[in-house]
Amino acid sequence: MGIFERYLSIWVGLSNIFGVVLGLWQPDVFQLIADFEIAQVNIVVAVFIWVMIYPMMVQIDFSSIKDVGKNPKGLILTLVINWLIKPFTMAGLGWLFFNILFADLVDPASAQEYIAGMILLGVAPCTAMVFVWSQLTKGDPNYTLVQVSVNDVIMVFAFAPICAFLLGVSDIQVPWETLLISVVLYVLLPLIAGIITRKRLDNAQGEQSLTVFLSALKPWSVIGLLATVVLLFGFQANTIMAEPETIGLIAIPLMIQTYGIFIIAYLAAKWMKLPHNIAGPACLIGTSNFFELAVAVAISLFGLHSGAALATVVGVLVEVPVMLSLVYFINRTQHWFR
Repeated sequence: MGIFERYLSIWVGLSNIFGVVLGLWQPDVFQLIADFEIAQVNIVVAVFIWVMIYPMMVQIDFSSIKDVGKNPKGLILTLVINWLIKPFTMAGLGWLFFNILFADLVDPASAQEYIAGMILLGVAPCTAMVFVWSQLTKGDPNYTLVQVSVNDVIMVFAFAPICAFLLGVSDIQVPWETLLISVVLYVLLPLIAGIITRKRLDNAQGEQSLTVFLSALKPWSVIGLLATVVLLFGFQANTIMAEPETIGLIAIPLMIQTYGIFIIAYLAAKWMKLPHNIAGPACLIGTSNFFELAVAVAISLFGLHSGAALATVVGVLVEVPVMLSLVYFINRTQHWFR
């Protein structure tokens, strides 16, 4: 591992601090960048995420995707975690913390909005960042693509009904523009670029040229991750400084949810005897969130300055450090799997 990968947690921590400092120092610049979005999808962040995902897409060998069906257990695990467990445990934790444990610390109206924001995060499984986590755990890129694609298809049909059931709201409007643009930017375009790149490399010098090219891209993938973290924390710098106690209260159940879901998924993967390069991404897909979709729905339902929108933003801030800790754990426990 290079210096970027070896000390990635340190770089991310410094990026968190750097983002907050820059956001407080140059709020107008970050506001300008934040306004550069289409359907709640920030274009600048999308570019950096694209830089992260592109190397993963180059690794995908389409001739091998047909063999994914021979080992469906990893896909089954992801689907069960994402759609039968995760939304309901998130709703349960939100209710437990904000209606009981934190009842004396927040007013009832705000508590219900925080719970709603948590539920929106729980019903939106990750689309983009999971490719990065999969790459960091040396996951099977072909299998990861299939898992993400199947989850995206299910999300089109299941997101609104599950949100409506858990929120008690009958008129959930899925922001289709946000969903479609995100899938195109985060999956389709880098996938097409990866296919074209791989084909050209194969036509040149085969596997050797592909290996050299991926080695050259690896630092840029990490740089894209760090730049994304700086932007996300810069966007929310004023909120972080203005409401640190509230952010801390929301972060506690979100972190318990993330680690709890991961433990359930990882133990199930071990019990199912999945290979490590399938088990890791399968668990991480179920653990992480599609925060653009959650934020967009929270704003449309409850408003830009609502507690629900704040809760989804806290989910964004918590996700990267927590997911990196899980990546580290997966890599350290590779010997648990065949």
